[in-house]
Amino acid sequence: MRKGMKMNSQKIITLLAVLSLFASSCNSTKYLAEDEKLYDEGKVELQVDTGVANDRKEAFEERLESMLRPEPNAKILGWRWKLSLWNMGGGPDTTKNFVRRWLKRQGEEPVLLSDVNREYNENLLRNRLENLGFFNATFTSDTTIHKKLATVTYYGIPRNIYRINSVKFDIDSTREIGKDILESRDKSLLQNGKNYNLDVIVSERERIDDDLKNQGYYYFSPDNLLVEVDSTIGDHKVDMYVNLKPETSEKAIHPQKIGNIFIYPNYTLNTEGYRRQNRIRNLDLFNNNYYIIDRNKTYRRKVLANHIFFERGELYNRHDHNQTINHLVNLNAFKFVKNNFEDNSDSTNTLDVYYYLTPLPKKSLRFEVLGKTAAVYNGSEANVTWTLRNAFRGFETLTLNFFGGYETQTGGNVNLNSSYYRYGAEAAITWPRLLSPYKWAPSRRFIPRTYLKLGYEFLNRRTAYTLNSTSLNYGYNWKENDRKQHDLALAEIIYVQPRNVTPEYEAQMDTVPTLRHIIEPQFSFGPNYNFTYTNTMQQERKHTFYFKGGINLSGNVLGLVQGANAQEGNTKTLFNTVYSQFIKIEGDFRHYMKLSTNSQLASRIMIGTSYSYGNSRSLPYLKQYFTGGPNGLRAFRARSIGPGSSLPENLGQDNFFADQTGDYKLELNTEYRAKIAGFLHWAAFVDAGNIWLQSRDDNKPGGRLSKEFLSELAVGGGAGLRFDFDFLILRTDFAIPFRVPYNAKSDRWVFKDIDLGSGRWRENNLIFNLAIGYPF
Repeated sequence: MRKGMKMNSQKIITLLAVLSLFASSCNSTKYLAEDEKLYDEGKVELQVDTGVANDRKEAFEERLESMLRPEPNAKILGWRWKLSLWNMGGGPDTTKNFVRRWLKRQGEEPVLLSDVNREYNENLLRNRLENLGFFNATFTSDTTIHKKLATVTYYGIPRNIYRINSVKFDIDSTREIGKDILESRDKSLLQNGKNYNLDVIVSERERIDDDLKNQGYYYFSPDNLLVEVDSTIGDHKVDMYVNLKPETSEKAIHPQKIGNIFIYPNYTLNTEGYRRQNRIRNLDLFNNNYYIIDRNKTYRRKVLANHIFFERGELYNRHDHNQTINHLVNLNAFKFVKNNFEDNSDSTNTLDVYYYLTPLPKKSLRFEVLGKTAAVYNGSEANVTWTLRNAFRGFETLTLNFFGGYETQTGGNVNLNSSYYRYGAEAAITWPRLLSPYKWAPSRRFIPRTYLKLGYEFLNRRTAYTLNSTSLNYGYNWKENDRKQHDLALAEIIYVQPRNVTPEYEAQMDTVPTLRHIIEPQFSFGPNYNFTYTNTMQQERKHTFYFKGGINLSGNVLGLVQGANAQEGNTKTLFNTVYSQFIKIEGDFRHYMKLSTNSQLASRIMIGTSYSYGNSRSLPYLKQYFTGGPNGLRAFRARSIGPGSSLPENLGQDNFFADQTGDYKLELNTEYRAKIAGFLHWAAFVDAGNIWLQSRDDNKPGGRLSKEFLSELAVGGGAGLRFDFDFLILRTDFAIPFRVPYNAKSDRWVFKDIDLGSGRWRENNLIFNLAIGYPF
């Protein structure tokens, strides 16, 4: 007992020492001299008309505050964590202690009031308002000091904004470039009645430049344009004059034609950078357009030429320029892609084009080890991937992937579903084009791809059964534009054969008949199609959307021809195996609403439906829907809800077997996301959903879809942190159930039962999810 007391005392003393060190480091002003003040924050307060909405005023002030320099020490919930690390490292002390030096490198020195140049910031803010059309804006500033902390407040008066009265293109229309500029003036961003804005003027010059680049003016630049502004006309209005600078070079005002096109697909980059190689004599002109310098015939010339969009004799075009570079980069065959233009020595206003392509290694090997955790299950997985690029000289990519992993139950009651190991392989080849007997050409802006995949997996649930799975996929994927993507699998074949079912598992099937569905042979074949639309890359929009919808078919034609009817016991086989016959349709719609610079509301609705007929009564196990888990209903474990109001079945005392699947699915999620500071974010969320069966199942009463399906939705909610490291997002969520569908109808809402102070309640209801990435 005394020994235990002594150990506890030592632990307490150690803990107190650590807390004391931490507390002292949290004293932000610890190392400040007597006359020094810590710069706490800079604020902007604008005096605007009462008619301006308060949220717009606050957003404008917040944007101006982000321009102030220097920035105060970084904070998380008011804690200057980087400054604390610097303090823990000894502050100004130049100690050679390794730990202290490391802490100082991770932290940052205190930002002092003396570092703030108020006059510089006043001019910066005034200049910004002038650029937005507030020509008579004024700024003053004041400093507030509380103990050792200082706040600088900048008071601004924008006054009246100036608007555009007229826009005149003062361009010589007798010259070719003048005509080309004037032809596009209807697209001008400078419009009568709009606010004066320097950013819009810059964008207008870039618009004209882009338009001219697509008409051959390679040497033209936005700097060749001058927009003069006359603000003396009164009534807070301005006249604008768009001019071509007189010093614009002769080259810039003439369109350039494409001359010779040289392609070096095996270029070796040296320390001197890209240098034009000596022209090789007696080159063949391929397709009357391209000189391809490839002595070893590494690439088929026709395939390479398909990704070059310039042609001899045509005018230079920025669209073709960018599209060629985009294709060459996305062939995934070149490490570096460099494009040079040089004046042709034999013809004026003519450009010779040089492509220097440095190949990636033809073969590569990658090894990955992953750790997995979910509720009481933990495991790991290893992947070895061998890649062969340009496999058949047409930029094909051949990959062989070998994988293996295991998962074991580390908590709760052990059941038949508690552990497994698996291994397998997949061979895949992709072609950067559509292999089709028909001349089918989607947008050439993006590279379409044809894929063929063959996979095998062996799964061994050691106390239950083993599964041998084989799959074959052949199809196409292509992008219509930046927002729309298509994936058409002409053939998807999945064959799953169970083996070595243990007596223990067979015995449990008598208790829980639905376990039999897992080990039924599965054979599905047919096409499937998926369409994806998203505009979430448009960060400037307040509302953005994501949609993915798909249809999956299996055995439809063959089942109809053979007259299969599983309802009457007349099932048909292919290769001595009963095949599945179904139509499956699903959609995933997401909406993101930006609330402020650092917060948004994300919502999702998922709908899945299917119709099994002919040779099937329900979807095969691998195609069925489930819900729950870290990316669905986070207040419930994966596969633990539904179908409908049916009660999850247990094996033994409190020994849950997670196998709740169905033929229909509805899931609704909404999540408020906000940034705390730096990489630390948080979220609060509510999830609802369930799954249902197509046909009545006596073993799952209440599982069939009915008109009362809305009353059977499971609901849960919670909150969590997100650690956004740019390259990785680590997510932690705590969630509890609000509504349990398998309770009695009058007792499904469980708010009254919430008892966070009860250890037993937390054990049964508080779900922790650790995941990578956002759930949607």
